[in-house]
Amino acid sequence: MLEKKRENESGFEEAPHYYGHRERFAQRFREAGADALSDYELLEAVLFRALPRRDVKPLAKMLIATFGSFAEVISAPVARLSRIKGLSEATVTELKLVQAAASRLLRGEVKKRPVLSSWSAVLDYCRTAQAFADREQFRVLFLDKRTQLIADELQQVGTVDHTPVYPREVVKRALELSATALILVHNHPSGDPTPSRADIQMTQQIITIASSLGVSVHDHIIVGKEGHASLKGLKLI
Repeated sequence: MLEKKRENESGFEEAPHYYGHRERFAQRFREAGADALSDYELLEAVLFRALPRRDVKPLAKMLIATFGSFAEVISAPVARLSRIKGLSEATVTELKLVQAAASRLLRGEVKKRPVLSSWSAVLDYCRTAQAFADREQFRVLFLDKRTQLIADELQQVGTVDHTPVYPREVVKRALELSATALILVHNHPSGDPTPSRADIQMTQQIITIASSLGVSVHDHIIVGKEGHASLKGLKLI
């Protein structure tokens, strides 16, 4: 139920208490920027638009306590968000729009310049795209001879601890796109990005097939809530 405005002693309606809070919040954001805001405050700002006539601070704090961080809230599956009391379908949509905007922005940064010269942008994009997913996802970044991004494709979605990957299909798709190099990406829903023996073996299989056809594998990046791992950085490929 929408909160009604209260009447003061003179008989005039008073704005709900959180209206002043929102005005102060907006001023602090303009003066100090996003870095001055905690995770729950940033989430509040998102919820302001979806729930304009409600005090959203308690809801924002509860969501952070439930999921762990701002990134984990907006990246949470729709089904999980929909089970949270107080989150309407419209509010869940607002959260997912923020996630989509963040991913689109970072993907744009990756596409602007050669991937190998903007590695931090690649890592940021990969983490934003799938680090907080609740099932394993296998993604491939297809690159041209200048190491610029041709295509970014989510190849497979699996279970909480396994994704089926078909090395020949990965290389076949690279040839269809005239890609000369690949970056493999997948996530570990457990949060720990440490590569498994199966991860290493699958990567080696793709490298073997791809190299015979003139396609190189620059790296295999594993992302999770606790960070990322690079098989190349770990000297595993």
